[in-house]
Amino acid sequence: MSDEFSVESVYAELLGRAPENKMEPRLAPLFRAMEVLGEPNKACPIIHITGTNGKTSTARMIEQGLIAHGLSTGRYTSPHLSKVTERISINGEPVSDETFVRIWDEIRPYLAIVDAELEADDQPRLTYFECLTILGYAVFADQPVDVAVIEVGLGGITDATNVGDGAVSVVTPISLDHTDLLGDTTGEIAVEKAGIIKPGGFLVSAVQPRDAAQVLLEKAQEVGVPFRFEGVEFGVESRAVAVGGQMLDIQGLAGRYDEVFLPLHGAHQAENAAVAVAALEAFFGGGERELDPEVLREAFLNVTSPGRLEVVRTAPTIIVDAAHNPDGIRASAESIQEAFNFSKLVVVLGVLQEKDAAEILNQLKESLGDLAEEICLTQSTSPRAIPAGELAELAVDLGWGEENVHISEKLDDAIEWAVARSEANDDLSGGVLITGSITVVAEARILLQAKGA
Repeated sequence: MSDEFSVESVYAELLGRAPENKMEPRLAPLFRAMEVLGEPNKACPIIHITGTNGKTSTARMIEQGLIAHGLSTGRYTSPHLSKVTERISINGEPVSDETFVRIWDEIRPYLAIVDAELEADDQPRLTYFECLTILGYAVFADQPVDVAVIEVGLGGITDATNVGDGAVSVVTPISLDHTDLLGDTTGEIAVEKAGIIKPGGFLVSAVQPRDAAQVLLEKAQEVGVPFRFEGVEFGVESRAVAVGGQMLDIQGLAGRYDEVFLPLHGAHQAENAAVAVAALEAFFGGGERELDPEVLREAFLNVTSPGRLEVVRTAPTIIVDAAHNPDGIRASAESIQEAFNFSKLVVVLGVLQEKDAAEILNQLKESLGDLAEEICLTQSTSPRAIPAGELAELAVDLGWGEENVHISEKLDDAIEWAVARSEANDDLSGGVLITGSITVVAEARILLQAKGA
């Protein structure tokens, strides 16, 4: 049996549990699992990351900073784009198939103990996300790594990752998303996300809405940890568009870092970079010791963020971007207009049912304006995908001209149509943006790579 097949077998077993969007608001079973496994959640220091947008990109920047300083790293992020092993990375690369399968086989009997206890108490057994989180902690303890960068799945207080205590707690920008689960205001959502701030840690926060910032500040004061906020103690001093990315001057907590090249586009990624720098300073020296600027520059040269304003084809240029909420769409639209000189942009959009499709469509129309008159509504293979026809009806109701709205239930047909429209009239400066849910972006990357794009 090949490793590839074994990974797929484990993945199928995980998918047989409660799905990822059915996360249980509980931590007791996770602590019980940690107990029977010998507390892998305490095997190394943790940098814990929550927020609404930018978590994965920030995690990848922090990871590269740690690696450049000679540390071995584990990174746990979600969801994955192509293969489940992407969620558990060792030194910047997906965990090997062999390790993924071996550790799962080792912990499976212990998880069966927890499952049995839950079922005896009339509770659901461990979910897909809970099991993957436990697996991640177990892999990091097995390697072992020097430090783990852990991204929250949803919220913070009762998120499965919160069995770990962050030496540094990082909060990326908070906006309205998952309001049915986390709250109707950014302040209410911040209460959930503040759950990762623990005694003995250090809070590093991006710029936040006033109510969210107040919640984070009060939580940090309550548990007695230092706190630093972007725009007050650190931030981006200047940025300039450069070929393949941008050049940044960053004021950190302890030092200033000039001419740092970041191979990612957009003001939001520059802000993520500033947060990552502050988190590294907090981790290495409590925010009081400057990083080596050359080491930092080297680290950021190696940063990638697949599926985030990623160019996957040229002639015409095709960009995939997992902007799954209105704020993400706005940031992406601004970045595209700054970094690319498109005369026309054809949009391919697919949205999951739990997202605010109307506001996503409104934000696309408002942010891109005349640049993107034509849109193709599609859907991923996820059972949670909004049917393409429903999205199209919504788009027309919201003012997208019916003559400019196309429906393709199959993503490959949607991409083919968008490319043809982009190339119409021999316009060499046209482009295609594939955006919305991470599932659409993931499937688009696979389709385009399979075609040698």
